[in-house]
Amino acid sequence: MKTAIVTGAGSGIGRAVALELVRREYALIIAGRTGTTLDQTKSLCGEVNPDADCQVIETDLLNPAQAVGLIDQAHEQCGTISVLINNAGIAPLESLGSVTQESVQQAFAINAVAPALMISRIWPIMVKQGGGRIVNVSSMATQDPFPGFLAYAASKCAVNSLARSIAGEGESVGIKGFAVAPGAVETGMLRSLFDEAMIPADACLSPAEVAQVIVDCADGLRDDENGQTILLNK
Repeated sequence: MKTAIVTGAGSGIGRAVALELVRREYALIIAGRTGTTLDQTKSLCGEVNPDADCQVIETDLLNPAQAVGLIDQAHEQCGTISVLINNAGIAPLESLGSVTQESVQQAFAINAVAPALMISRIWPIMVKQGGGRIVNVSSMATQDPFPGFLAYAASKCAVNSLARSIAGEGESVGIKGFAVAPGAVETGMLRSLFDEAMIPADACLSPAEVAQVIVDCADGLRDDENGQTILLNK
């Protein structure tokens, strides 16, 4: 059985990814900051697949030691890790004139630095296993940033670059990397920033639609797009 780590799995895209993975009979490590929402995801995974092997690890990716520790703990518990899905992210919304050092640093810490550290930590594990797949959840904001998304869009550009680096360095060792960049997705995070007058529901992708593409990458069904940023829009 393949094993996958999913960050930010307590809601939205991360939860949808977890559900799609157990539907395809993956064992899971689901990670996030809030144990109660992770437990809800675990319960839903059990409804989708009663035989689901789903373990919860509470992790604050703002803390670099916890980001690295997530990989160590998952490896210790599971032995092999087939897939890493870097989904967790934050989206500060600030006009250019009000951007602060703190907001930029926090966005980069969670959206870019944590994925980079986890990729570095999991790399020798995947090399020893003979391969693996890493999927970074990016955003269409990297192509067309919404006003106020300076820190978010810039930090998501970094994960697009990470996918290219994975593909280049991973070619000889069987590791493939992808960035999946959706436009507006109907999630709690989106609605905490924009109401339906600004972004109508019918203009949004569903988390399940995005999860399908992410898990196809994890499953080896989109290997011809190794290293690429896969753009998704309604």
